[in-house]
Amino acid sequence: MIAQRRLHWNFALQHAVDRALEFEKPLLIFEPLRVRYQWASDRIHRFIIEGMRDNAAEAESLPVVYYPYVEPRPGKGSPLLHRLAEHACTVVTDEYPCFFLPHMIDAVKDKLPARLELIDSNGVLPLRAAEKTYTVAHSYRRFMQKNILPALEHLPLENPLEQQSDRPALPCPDGKSMAKRREALIDKKILAKWPAADLDHLLDEDGLAEIPIDHSVPPAEKTPGGRVEACRRWNEFLDSKLSKYNDDRNHPDEHATTGLSPHLHFGHISAHEMVASLLEDQGWTADQTSKPNGKNHDFWNVGENAEALLDQLLTWREIGFNWSFQNPDTYDSLESLPDWAQKTLAETRDDERPHVYTLEEFETANTHDELWNAAQTELVQTGEMHNYMRMLWGKKIFHWTETPEEALEIMIHLNNKYGLDGRDPNSYCGILWVLGRTDRAWGPKRPVFGSVRYMTSDSTRKKLKLSRYLKRFSQTTKSK
Repeated sequence: MIAQRRLHWNFALQHAVDRALEFEKPLLIFEPLRVRYQWASDRIHRFIIEGMRDNAAEAESLPVVYYPYVEPRPGKGSPLLHRLAEHACTVVTDEYPCFFLPHMIDAVKDKLPARLELIDSNGVLPLRAAEKTYTVAHSYRRFMQKNILPALEHLPLENPLEQQSDRPALPCPDGKSMAKRREALIDKKILAKWPAADLDHLLDEDGLAEIPIDHSVPPAEKTPGGRVEACRRWNEFLDSKLSKYNDDRNHPDEHATTGLSPHLHFGHISAHEMVASLLEDQGWTADQTSKPNGKNHDFWNVGENAEALLDQLLTWREIGFNWSFQNPDTYDSLESLPDWAQKTLAETRDDERPHVYTLEEFETANTHDELWNAAQTELVQTGEMHNYMRMLWGKKIFHWTETPEEALEIMIHLNNKYGLDGRDPNSYCGILWVLGRTDRAWGPKRPVFGSVRYMTSDSTRKKLKLSRYLKRFSQTTKSK
């Protein structure tokens, strides 16, 4: 369990259950957390471990063996999957098209002493549903609209580990406690060398202190990880925020978004679940959809608020997965930009920048721009950033760096270091959108930007409700 870290609405877990029943063997859920990944920090580690805590609590009452493992030092856990696989009929894991996970799978796939099966549970449309890269939202949206109804007929089970009336019970070792079940199933030498994580200890105030990760990025206390918090946020959104989502989602003062981007990234909640429950909430039936038109409205016919959120989940989120899957070597590079964007950036490469800041100045929110500083401060303090402010944040980094390459490097670093939803196909696509991906050429041409979409803090102030946002996150700006 390396990407979709949940026990619900999970095709990989569902497939593993099916295999266990087929082989008449117990199912071991191995959820590891390694040390050697770029930007590893207290913030990211704690968020994942909070998800492990929820999984461990729920697994106690389910017919399964749950084995959470948190690597104490680099390389300590590297042999563990191989050792577990020596006793397995098959190994089922997540297919995830981004960051270090594909490389990790490539490194072990031909060395494991058991069959390895990759299962895609990333989005409502499977990664392989599209045979090409979709370069703009309109074309992807039209593709999605043509293919979404069959996908909605084959959603993952809500609770794949619960006993189903039409199939036998899942075999499970004797033992009331999870520790006893692990001891009954896993070789004692393995458990002695790689003990299951003490999640309560790791979640203590100093529980991560001895793990060699970046301790300068503290946990985001107001954004806990795990399925319990994800479900709380989602239910709160449906009950009190959905009704104003379309009108207020761009206004930082209104807090009208789901706040679930981090939980989607770590798989603590499923896009399948969100779409299914939203459509149920709206009383939707398949016969009320319109013909595919590529527009971001009037397809689902469920009201503008639900329609807007469905577009975020099914178009803007999943086009990012399409990009990463179809372009594994370039999804995070300038090479992925459309020809018009690469051409215009080349033409403006030597344009004079109105301001030039270093990485340190950006990281410490030490620019002349109050709005930009507030957005960066929000990211550093909370691990999240309001979506509209993130667009402005990226545009100004591009405006205030000497080259597009430097701008991209700084955006990726800051977003991945501090953002709980960084290192994700959707966030990489959003960062490259700043430079023209999934967008069109705009006129008139401007210095630095050329034909790339232009944004300013002044126009943002005029458009958005920002007073409470700035009161919370604004700080002294520098003169430059």
